[in-house]
Amino acid sequence: MVTGLGNSGALIAAAFAVLASGGDGTDVGLVAAARTVPLVLFLLVGGAVADRLPRHRVMVAANALNCASQGVFAALVITGGAELWQMVLLSALGGTGHAFFAPAAEGMVLASVRGEQAGRAFAVFRMGVNGASIGGAALGGALIAAVGPGWVLAIDAAAFAAAGALRALLDLRGMPERAPGGGLLGDLRDGWREVAGRPWLWAVVLQFAVVNAVVAAAEAVYGPQVAEEHLGGARPWGLALAAFGAGTVCGGVLMTRWRPRRILLAGTLCVFPLALPSAALAVPVSVGWLIAAMFVTGVTLEVFGVSWMTALHQEVPEEKFSRVSAYDWLGSIALVPLATAAAGPVESLVGRPAALWGCSVLVAALTAAVLCVPEVRGLTRRDGAAVAGGQPTVKEPSGGLGEGAASLS
Repeated sequence: MVTGLGNSGALIAAAFAVLASGGDGTDVGLVAAARTVPLVLFLLVGGAVADRLPRHRVMVAANALNCASQGVFAALVITGGAELWQMVLLSALGGTGHAFFAPAAEGMVLASVRGEQAGRAFAVFRMGVNGASIGGAALGGALIAAVGPGWVLAIDAAAFAAAGALRALLDLRGMPERAPGGGLLGDLRDGWREVAGRPWLWAVVLQFAVVNAVVAAAEAVYGPQVAEEHLGGARPWGLALAAFGAGTVCGGVLMTRWRPRRILLAGTLCVFPLALPSAALAVPVSVGWLIAAMFVTGVTLEVFGVSWMTALHQEVPEEKFSRVSAYDWLGSIALVPLATAAAGPVESLVGRPAALWGCSVLVAALTAAVLCVPEVRGLTRRDGAAVAGGQPTVKEPSGGLGEGAASLS
């Protein structure tokens, strides 16, 4: 939560730092892409490393790298000496740190929880993460206006330092022992077998590879344009994004109380509302209706996210959590840069309303297709039967297991 609070504001600060140094929209996109490319390149390696080494140490090392890169970034911006190539390099270092941090963090959370309280624990964890993200973005925006982007980047560096120090002091005596791996390449192959051998898992990873991409294109490229031309500018668009964040927190509260028996069926049905924001922008609807659509989307996406973590916790052996999580993360982000880059040409070719309707239809069609996988419909909750270090116990109502990947949340 400490890192999320600082990092959300820093992502906004980096964009304003580029603009303050004389850059344009293309330069902002280049710095943003520099963070994404290392994520795609190193996520699988990060997942394998996190399953071979103590996960908290991998997280501490990633925090140290991010602290150093953000600290240098802040110093360059504050002193007025930041050049584009330096910001690109430092952004890439930040993405590299996150590629190792994300699988280790998810594996750590999954391994820390036991028994029937897993779903509630994941809901509380995600509420904290989402709440920190919302608060960080709001606080970061206010601080940028008050003290400038350089000092926000400095605060982010301090947040990484604090988070690393806290993680270094963790008492992990209750964590299960893990068997040593069979080499980095062997671990990567093993992670792939874990994913490929579970129809529910690869089906939803593939689903979200496209869903995340088209939703990102709609919200990052088309949304601000629609807001500027039809809704009154940045303020209503900011309110809509805030409504989405509030929805995720409410969805987390809901999942502390609701424990659906068919976890993947319930979660996947809740992906359909992700088609609503694109459709609302295509019309376009009034600000009030857009805010409502974004709120509902946030609630239902969080239901899916908690259901997904519960399925992973139940079905994947503990010593393989991080490498499976890395494939999940990779699927979730791999197509996002391509989709956002293609959004402009697609708009020129077919028009913005048609492009937005296309995004909406793709989300609904892919979700319906995933529901055709028997393992997605049939995976059921097994209270007190979490897998920890051995072969997963599998209930096969129709021939397999159950589910996928959500990093939109």
